Amino acid sequence: MRRLGERWDRDVAGAAAEAERLGRTIAGELHAVGVDLTFAPVLDLDWGASTVIGHRAFHRNPNAAAHLASALRRGLNAGGMPAVGKHFPGHGHVAADSHTEIPVDERPMSAIAADDLVPFAALVRVGLEGIMPAHVVYPRVDALPAGFSRVWLQEILRGRLGFDGAIFSDDLGMAGAHGVGDIVARADAAVA
Repeated sequence: MRRLGERWDRDVAGAAAEAERLGRTIAGELHAVGVDLTFAPVLDLDWGASTVIGHRAFHRNPNAAAHLASALRRGLNAGGMPAVGKHFPGHGHVAADSHTEIPVDERPMSAIAADDLVPFAALVRVGLEGIMPAHVVYPRVDALPAGFSRVWLQEILRGRLGFDGAIFSDDLGMAGAHGVGDIVARADAAVA
């Protein structure tokens, strides 16, 4: 996806067309093996800090990321597949890998809203079917990781952004989810 972002810097229309083509290809390849849902696109920004997000992010520029992710979604949809944007509200600013650590993003809401929320808001406006939240703690917004946070999921995602699609928890076995207790507590927190 990073390569699409690099192309976007030189050729906006060509990068968007390629993103849409890739979406159709992904949908076709997954359907061919009986899979009817993909957890894509990654809407995280490439801040250059996160190795786990890294090349999976389209761009540092939130408008470029939104443009390319929208094109990829169009391709997925044309191939008969819904899209799930991740990792709400953005995992790209922290270096810690939520598979092995509990990442903490110390930025205020104003900074997150100005950049990281832009691709999510743009895709929500065009009907994004699903969202997967990050197992990242944003303590200046809420003490809980986003995937367990009523503030992030109900107040901001559903209320402020108007998202009415499916919310999928990320893997509850990841270290980033461990802060709310054992696996049963994590499942209960995700459902709640």
